[in-house]
Amino acid sequence: MVRNPPSRELVPLNVIPRLSIVVPFYNVERYFGPCLDSLARQTFRDFEVVLVDDGSQDGSAEIARAFCAEDRRFRLISQENQGMGPARNVGIADAQGEYLTFVDSDDLVPRHAYELLVGSLDRTSSSLAGGNARRFNNTSGVRQSYVHRIAYAKDRLATHILEWPELAIDRMVWNKVYRRRFWDQFKYEFPAMRYEDYPVALKAHLDAVTVDCLGAPTYYWRERESGESVTQLKFQFGNLEDRVVSAEMIMDMVDKRALELRSTVHKHLALIDLTTVVQAFGSAPESDLEKVLELGRRLTRRLDPKVFESASAFQRLEYYGLQSGDVELLQRLARFRAEGGLAVGARAQRHPVLPWRYRGHYPGLPDTAGVPAEVYRLSRGDLQLQAAATELSWTDDALIVRGTAEISHLPTTDDSTLRIALVAGLRETPLETERFQLPDARGNSRLAGWEARVPRAMLAAMPAGREAVRLMATMRSGQVRRKRLVTMQMQFPYGDRIGDTWFQPVRANDGRLLLRRMLGEPELTGAAADGDSLVLTGTLPAGFTTREMRLTRAAKEIVVPLEAGPGNAFTARIPVGEVADATDPDDPFLGRTVLIPKIGDSLVLITGLTQAVSVVHGDRVLSVSRSPGQYLNLIEAPARVVTSGTAADGTTVTVEGPRWPGVAYDRITWRRFLPGSDDAVDAVCRVSLDGDRWTGVIDLADLGDEAADWTLFEAGDGVTPYAVQVETFALVDLPRRLDGHRLYARAGTLHLETS
Repeated sequence: MVRNPPSRELVPLNVIPRLSIVVPFYNVERYFGPCLDSLARQTFRDFEVVLVDDGSQDGSAEIARAFCAEDRRFRLISQENQGMGPARNVGIADAQGEYLTFVDSDDLVPRHAYELLVGSLDRTSSSLAGGNARRFNNTSGVRQSYVHRIAYAKDRLATHILEWPELAIDRMVWNKVYRRRFWDQFKYEFPAMRYEDYPVALKAHLDAVTVDCLGAPTYYWRERESGESVTQLKFQFGNLEDRVVSAEMIMDMVDKRALELRSTVHKHLALIDLTTVVQAFGSAPESDLEKVLELGRRLTRRLDPKVFESASAFQRLEYYGLQSGDVELLQRLARFRAEGGLAVGARAQRHPVLPWRYRGHYPGLPDTAGVPAEVYRLSRGDLQLQAAATELSWTDDALIVRGTAEISHLPTTDDSTLRIALVAGLRETPLETERFQLPDARGNSRLAGWEARVPRAMLAAMPAGREAVRLMATMRSGQVRRKRLVTMQMQFPYGDRIGDTWFQPVRANDGRLLLRRMLGEPELTGAAADGDSLVLTGTLPAGFTTREMRLTRAAKEIVVPLEAGPGNAFTARIPVGEVADATDPDDPFLGRTVLIPKIGDSLVLITGLTQAVSVVHGDRVLSVSRSPGQYLNLIEAPARVVTSGTAADGTTVTVEGPRWPGVAYDRITWRRFLPGSDDAVDAVCRVSLDGDRWTGVIDLADLGDEAADWTLFEAGDGVTPYAVQVETFALVDLPRRLDGHRLYARAGTLHLETS
């Protein structure tokens, strides 16, 4: 169903468009309207959309015809079902534009995507331009795409794959705009198979004179609610065969044209494609097992053996199973992986003769006859210390850090030792640390918990030039001693002031805990709603002469004057009507825009606010939010159900949040999706409304006895169901364990994991 597309500019039919967007589709009625709507809303207007109906049997073609009738930039081609590659080729042959791009019919394109990509090509004359990508769905929220996280971490203009090898695993074509002259010069054509993107995308990178990489997200890649394994299509033999053929085409290309990319590409294929083939042994029918085995062997024969030299014990076992043809072993390993065994890790067994050696006790091992001991021997890299901070709080004299510590594969015994130290440069200062019993990764009560005190005086004594310190954990269990910097599980801990300095715990890009010293930055000390305006108050560092705040968003900036107050105080009054933008939000899935305030070149540090402040404007809401580093963000979004607090008493879980006018609160539910399906089961909360607040309560008994992951939804009649977002100030209390269950947030959505 089409979602009331806005009025659109019409490009005269006799004008050749600058950009052609090719969209093949097949049976995507549920998602197709929003996809096409995201194209119609582009800020770059000079385009055509070539829709190729690849023999759809549902209502997809009717949706396409409706868009074609309303907007002459859309046109439809119909054919019998031939597959994605041939359908794209048909669309390319019909496309007229100076530039060419592709969209999958269940995905979304941010409003500014083609303005950024085409604009970049106009400036640099590169052969193609690519942008960052986001994965999205309701249950997992919006998050960074794994394969694009490094290649598109920041802008890199006029580069090349041989200068920037991370582009070697950039295997999709839909996040890019190609110069049509370049496309025709090298006669690119999609093969009639699945996984057709990678051979074309890699060849284009190699053929290009230069390539533009943009850090801004230019594509939203949908993941079905039940996950990538929905209906387990990727484990069907025909699907696996196409995956291996595609991988062979890639390896042939690298061997002939770019041997310097061999290591990067082979590691990626082993991690993604070979792992998928091996996983198929957990669900493949008996009749397909020998064929899947041969596919796996075929791929491993082509992969560089060096890939497996640094592999984990589990990967070596999979590799051995393929080489030896041990289907039963491969089936056990696949089931072990599918049931989450890798997250827990197999228990280690001491070598009967050499006490410093260990071997992994995976399903059926080491009892399986004929498996060489070296295959399941646990290397030093396998026995890693996992030390993580799970909770941080400030007292009058210290920062209290609570966490867990275990050496992978080894049980934490009562005679094990643990040392937590503060690390500043090369100096380690031991901290007062207590240990306590806690369920370990397998749910067994072990001495896995710890609490360390970081005295405020110790932080205050940090050398002036030191911007951050870390925590180091050193653990001994039996004859194994390991040392590692402490990571941080929570995303949004609070900081605090020591003297005139703000200290902020943050999660670094590598996941490790940093205690950062924050100096010389504008500070937000308060926020309030005043009619239809959001009023921000704060202080400026000495010497700041800037008297305006800039609110930056993708391809746009809003300037707000600062009113000077006593001393270095400031006030910024933001009329919400000037910020609200229901028509063109930057995030096409959540319908919201994140504005990042800056004063001068500095972000604004939140030092005086511990809860969100929001202003309603019609059916939109502008809210004060915070980044993981405790910097000020403003979120402009639809008026929807959000949660700002959680509580539990052992038998019930309670969630609550602000109440907006015109928003339905009649069916707030915990929802879980059925395995291999987009169908779901709901457990409806008991909802009460009190003035400007709502509260929802669920009995844990109503969620059943089986282990499951539940997501909080608003599923009321008359609205499209959506996952409830958690206000960022409430994330400081998550994750939280509840008598064996776990309450946590994933990319801003609230989850309850039952066990």
